[in-house]
Amino acid sequence: MPQFDYPCPDCRATNSLHDADCEFEGTPWPDVEKAYTDIVARLTAGPTEEPALYDAVDGEWDALHRAALDRLQRDERVTERNDVLRLRTASEFREQVSEPTREPMRTLYRTGSVPGCHDNAVFAMIAWYEMVGLSWSETRENVAEWLRDSGAWARGGFEESSPEALVDAKRHVYEAGYGWKEKAQAAKRVIDRHRG
Repeated sequence: MPQFDYPCPDCRATNSLHDADCEFEGTPWPDVEKAYTDIVARLTAGPTEEPALYDAVDGEWDALHRAALDRLQRDERVTERNDVLRLRTASEFREQVSEPTREPMRTLYRTGSVPGCHDNAVFAMIAWYEMVGLSWSETRENVAEWLRDSGAWARGGFEESSPEALVDAKRHVYEAGYGWKEKAQAAKRVIDRHRG
C-alpha cells in the first residue's frame, strides 16, 4: 500500500518543523500522529459514522482531529457515503490517485505539458505522486505514461531521449519530497494561455 507519513493537516510538514503560519505550529509531533492514528485505528475496524469517531478517540476530539480527518478526506484516503466514513483499500487508493481530480493538477494531467512549462509540469507530477504515497517505480511509470498519453511527449521540447529518461533526471524531486502545488499552478497558467 502507498506509504503515509502523517503530514501536518495544515502545512503538510512531516515533522515538528511546521511552516511559520501553520495553524498547528508548536504542536508536538506525537500529537499530530495521535490524531491520525485515533481516526485510522477506528476506521481500520470498519466503516463508521463520523460521530462514532468522536467517541473512539483516546482523549478528546479536538481541532487537530478534525483537521486530520479533513486531510484524510482531501487526500482521498477516506471516503464518505451516506454519512458513513471508510478507509479506501490499497487498490482503490492506487486507482484513485492514478488520475488527479482537483485543480490545478486535473488540468495538468488531462491536457499534458506544453512548451514553456515542461519543467514545472514534470516537477509537479512527480511531486504529486510522491505526496500521495506512490513508490518511485510507480511514480516513474505513471509520469512516463502521462507524458505519452497526454500528448506532451509528442508535442516535443524535451532534451531527453525518452519519457523515462526525463523522469529519471527528475528523481531528486521525488527523493526531496518537494511540494507540487506552486509548480502545478505555474504550469496550469501556461497551459491555459496555450489553449487560449
